[in-house]
Amino acid sequence: MTAPPSGLRPDYPVRTERLLLRPLTIDDVDALLAYRSLPDVCRYVPFGPMTRDEIVRRLSTMWANTGLTDDGQALTLGVEIAGTGRLIGDVVLFWRSRVHRGGEIGYVVHPDVGGNGYATEAAYALLGLGFDHLGLHRIVARIDERNEPSARLARRLGMRQEARLVRNEFFKGEWSTELDFAMLAEEWAAYRAGGTPAPPGGR
Repeated sequence: MTAPPSGLRPDYPVRTERLLLRPLTIDDVDALLAYRSLPDVCRYVPFGPMTRDEIVRRLSTMWANTGLTDDGQALTLGVEIAGTGRLIGDVVLFWRSRVHRGGEIGYVVHPDVGGNGYATEAAYALLGLGFDHLGLHRIVARIDERNEPSARLARRLGMRQEARLVRNEFFKGEWSTELDFAMLAEEWAAYRAGGTPAPPGGR
């Protein structure tokens, strides 16, 4: 077994084919408000429509991290279109366990750019940060079953659906069913090399 991860300090911006992933700043308030205030965007995620004041508070607290130094922390990065400089969404990498080398990802983008593959491209880069740079063994994504676009995205990333937890959580006034997706480091390596996830390794 390899040593537990020691931390993550990306070189910013993290570049993909079309996107830049970078820390959020106070200059992003209007762009964040444009999608995080929309009820449809927030319907199946663990936050409600946000106000400007709430976004400003988060920018100075939970979104202020530019790296991960210990488990229990989260790294939230803005997703910017490289060619235009427009912030269209954000992604988050949670470091869940140092001992078990576990993490979790989340993603949200403005609905007016949906269907262009931006969320998939950004989430793919986030998996790279988790596996290749932080040294995680396993990364999960937990998704409300009704959020079909998010579930399709997880499958496009090569993540396996491991569980369907029926009506397991009273969420925003009603019972919700959770889909749990996961990927192991060896599956990530195979997917990145050939686009097809390897079968789980049993370790």
